[in-house]
Amino acid sequence: MPHLVRVALATALLCAAAPLSSSGERPAPEGPAATIGGSAISSAEVDAKARMPLFQIRVQEYETRLRALNSLIADEVLKREVQARHTTADELLRVEVQEKAASVTPEQIQSTYESVKARFGNKPEAEVKAQVEQQLKQQRLVERREAFLKELKSKAGVQVLLEPPRLAVDPGDGPARGPKGAPVTIVEFSDFQCPYCVRAAPTVERIREVYGDRVRFVYRDMPLPMHPLAAKAAEAGACAADQGKFWEMHDRLFAASGKLEVAELKGYAGELGLDQTVFDSCLDSGQKEPLWKAGKAVAEGYGISGTPAFFVNGRLISGARPFEVFAEIIDDELARAARTKPAGQTR
Repeated sequence: MPHLVRVALATALLCAAAPLSSSGERPAPEGPAATIGGSAISSAEVDAKARMPLFQIRVQEYETRLRALNSLIADEVLKREVQARHTTADELLRVEVQEKAASVTPEQIQSTYESVKARFGNKPEAEVKAQVEQQLKQQRLVERREAFLKELKSKAGVQVLLEPPRLAVDPGDGPARGPKGAPVTIVEFSDFQCPYCVRAAPTVERIREVYGDRVRFVYRDMPLPMHPLAAKAAEAGACAADQGKFWEMHDRLFAASGKLEVAELKGYAGELGLDQTVFDSCLDSGQKEPLWKAGKAVAEGYGISGTPAFFVNGRLISGARPFEVFAEIIDDELARAARTKPAGQTR
């Protein structure tokens, strides 16, 4: 039995031991978890209360299995390439990784040194730069090895079948960018005053630029209690949506660096060419408060306690993570969608 087939079979057996629902969530156990006098607390109530912690445990379990699977795949594709080239593993890695790794320039060493030198106190500059150079070279080797493995996986036709845990997240009917039929839907729960949400905004924009209509973004408000200006900012977004300019207001609020007082929100409406009287009346009335409260209730129902929280086809990415973290999951989702696409369908 080929090695990769054995890997796929072992993975299937592991997953079969813990069946998931169609949404990727394990069904709650039946029966009571406890009784109090003549009343019972059901197992379903326990799982609902602990929904997010349990989900995060399943994510950690999946990531552990995925690391093991990727290690097995890397061993197999390297072995095949060694056999195909009639060489040794050491020679293959020397030729394809060590010799092809990007070089480190003096400018890169100097730039990195300037950004980290404060951490080294009074250490001599030459000594610190030597450490920086070594670390950069090691980083380039790791990057080249990953790129080479990606080439080999593509050549071998590797398909990762291990199914990730997902939450069936309701996108609601709020503001969205991208077609409804996109293979990837990202639901973001966010807060206009949250510094981490502000930090994540350029990453979201880059995802839109790179993936275009293959990704649909849905925005849901989750103003946090420690951010006193966030709720009114969420209402400003909803008031702008009434005039067809939610996303323009969305971008302006994230670019505001926390300047979200009511007078400033009204100023942004003027900058965006909104009907000022209509916008001001909408904002002052508080009529949009139920919208952000509904989004917040949904987020809390999923066990979300912080922002930003992204669900990529139900797969959680918590916090302001780098573009590469999103790209890895989006690429995987696109590959899965391509495998399940009906015959003859081009998109």
